[in-house]
Amino acid sequence: MFALEFPPINGILRWKDFFPSFNKIGLIAVLAAVIGSLVFFLAGRKSATTAPKGIRNFAEVTVEFIENGIVMQTMGKQGLKYTPFLLSLFVFIYLCNVPGIIPFFQMPATGRVAIPMMLSLTVWFVFIVVGVKHQGLGYFGHLLWPPGVPTALKPLVGAIEFVSTIIVTPFSLTVRLMANMLAGHILLVTFAILSKSMFEAETYQVAFIPLGIMPFAMLVGVTAFEVLVGFLQAYIFTILTAVYINNSMAGHGDDH
Repeated sequence: MFALEFPPINGILRWKDFFPSFNKIGLIAVLAAVIGSLVFFLAGRKSATTAPKGIRNFAEVTVEFIENGIVMQTMGKQGLKYTPFLLSLFVFIYLCNVPGIIPFFQMPATGRVAIPMMLSLTVWFVFIVVGVKHQGLGYFGHLLWPPGVPTALKPLVGAIEFVSTIIVTPFSLTVRLMANMLAGHILLVTFAILSKSMFEAETYQVAFIPLGIMPFAMLVGVTAFEVLVGFLQAYIFTILTAVYINNSMAGHGDDH
């Protein structure tokens, strides 16, 4: 039989630290933050009196996408002040996702739980602060005793609403992002190993070499698909954040 050895799951998720507590995941996260910041810093330095082009044009298109495709669709004009936060989330998450298909990196930083968890906790903190800012401590009262619900059902609905908002929301945000990106990474590793093993078959196993075309074709297809998935996961995380912030501003269970 041809030599096919799938690495242990720990082997496709961990690497040696470059220095204590800083490995490839940390490097990707730092690069994502630096590159994203640098792009918009350079775009902001361009003269506003000239027609946008190059990096400034790219930055403006990205901002318009967040404003028109996310903020206005979920929050309306009152949500425009949250555009910088939502823009930062989207760009950072996307730049953490993309390295999953880039040689040497070949791993999305969001495929490890630490990055999605910290992003989710940040979103959780923000929408709770927004809720308290707009509704005072009544924000928690609306969660526990939601208006517009029959009195007999308020204890049950309130308990569900409280657990969903305070506990389930950050957990679901974390798992949704991590699971999707990790699944894609494992698929890429699987088809890469299959292709390599079949193409490197010994002389007496030459019959397996043509079969290597199939996993290689899947590898190419999944790689292209992961480009789309990386974008979609950044978009979904950001639009859900906008929905949560909007709910905090409007009030859970309010008619408006």
